[in-house]
Amino acid sequence: MRFDSDAELAAHVRGLLDAALPKARWTHEGHIAATAGLMLLHPGMDVERDLRGLIMRLNDSHGVPNSDTRGYHETITRFFLLALRDALAKDDATAPAHRRVNALLDGGALGSGKRALAPYWSEAVLFSVAARRGWVAPDLAPLPYPNA
Repeated sequence: MRFDSDAELAAHVRGLLDAALPKARWTHEGHIAATAGLMLLHPGMDVERDLRGLIMRLNDSHGVPNSDTRGYHETITRFFLLALRDALAKDDATAPAHRRVNALLDGGALGSGKRALAPYWSEAVLFSVAARRGWVAPDLAPLPYPNA
């Protein structure tokens, strides 16, 4: 997934905001792009507060239950929010939003999905109901991000 313009990125973000993003675009990269796009294109939005509801509503529109085993996962979402904030704070803030998002996707670490969490959480902890429903601190190593 790559974006050729800020307008194309904005359309992807709008799909999340409107719960209309096609399921085929709601991949791990789609999550990263939409979240980074929210941060960059909607700086007044409280992404930490609002993202949970946006994801759950989109999941509902796709027929994906937000349950103890599927759908929204709080710990994974918060990890990627921290990682995205850190990465965006270190990149070229003068670059267009779509290029910044493409760089995140091309960088590999954030685009590697759940493998990015493996140094910090055991599978038993990360995939527990408690971690899905709320924030659970890492059990293997501290996170390398400020405010973690």
